[in-house]
Amino acid sequence: MAPRFGTDGIRGAANAELTPELVLALGRAVVKVLGPPQCLVGRDTRRSGAMLSASLSAGLASEGVDVVDVGVAPTPAVAHLSQALGVPGLVVSASHNPFADNGVKVFAAGGLKLDTSREAEIEAHLEALSGVSPEAEPVQRRSGAGVGDIAEGGNLLERYQDHLFGALEGRSLAGLSIVLDCANGAAARVAAEVFRRTGATVTVVADEPDGLNINTRCGSTNPELMSEAVRAGGADIGLAFDGDADRLLAVDAAGRLVDGDHLISLFARDLAARGVLKNSAVAVTVMTNLGFHRAMDQAGIKVVQTPVGDRNVLDAIELNGLVLGGEQSGHIIFRELATTGDGLLTGLLLADLVCRSGSPLSVLAAGAMTRLPQCLLNVRVEGAPELDRCSAVWDAVAAAEVELGADGRVLLRASGTEPVVRVMVEAPTDEAARRTASRIAALVESHLG
Repeated sequence: MAPRFGTDGIRGAANAELTPELVLALGRAVVKVLGPPQCLVGRDTRRSGAMLSASLSAGLASEGVDVVDVGVAPTPAVAHLSQALGVPGLVVSASHNPFADNGVKVFAAGGLKLDTSREAEIEAHLEALSGVSPEAEPVQRRSGAGVGDIAEGGNLLERYQDHLFGALEGRSLAGLSIVLDCANGAAARVAAEVFRRTGATVTVVADEPDGLNINTRCGSTNPELMSEAVRAGGADIGLAFDGDADRLLAVDAAGRLVDGDHLISLFARDLAARGVLKNSAVAVTVMTNLGFHRAMDQAGIKVVQTPVGDRNVLDAIELNGLVLGGEQSGHIIFRELATTGDGLLTGLLLADLVCRSGSPLSVLAAGAMTRLPQCLLNVRVEGAPELDRCSAVWDAVAAAEVELGADGRVLLRASGTEPVVRVMVEAPTDEAARRTASRIAALVESHLG
């Protein structure tokens, strides 16, 4: 079976599961479903990225599509350009995954991720074109002028940078000292220039990608490097992106982490205070801390809860007429400014909020919410699809929920991007959360590992 769409595109081990041949077939399958005359292709900094983006572009061009190769670019940059130009955009990236993995994210014309029905159509064509399906599609080759062109994207990224700068509406970040952790990923190409343009004093770390070091001991999945740089340099805030820059986590001047839940709470309160939080509501996923829900209740802000995945958050935003939503991981959507999560945009707006408030991030974060102790364990398993049918595990979950009562909760789910089961427990104390999570994780490993 060919790789299938997860919560954020198709992913797999580069050149093993996600081969050039498969990605070429994926390009052809995308054309058969979306049928665009032109398409954007970008990538992050993984060694396999150039190889796979070349294959993807070849598949698109073989079906008559003109490809604009944006090169190394943040995923939200490709999404923004897709919206601005009215053409589909594809990004070769495995986001926060280790460098040996890669993937393909697909945006329809207008910059929105595909719904599940169109993903299923692409999967069906992909299986037929790649020879996985017994009903292989006949190869009908275009030739001559029917073959698509592949051209470099020129200064398209400058349009994205102008868009980011415009989000500040003329306000300056002068006087603010910021550390940027680019995760040795796509943010390294644009982040420093954008933030320096605002007047802020900027220090950059993890901005020397070599194809192998993306997300390695840096970035939003490993914020310790950023935290140390903030403390060492006496900066006001630190901002850490993931490999394709669609996520952001922050630290305050003392190097303390401010995660996605705190950031969304900060932004929701700020928008509400300015009277622009439409329908007085925000969309978040089931992973969001219970403390966030309590804080929003106290602030009179409604919470719309969704399954994990930024597409689910975006669906809830659209359905309920909202302007803000996101995930604990730092994937935050400002719907009036973007069609997907954008770490650079989030970082700029956070820095702007700090400047406008006149208060340090530590004070803002402390007032935004009180986080309930939470333990998240990732259990690598072979049998993640069998999770729903493992009664022994779910019996343990039910018992733990009774034990925790209203002061905690248990969330168990198979990852949509990695072969792991995520075990999340919230409890009144760190020790209780760790103990309960460890007990359930051990059962998951013994039954499904």
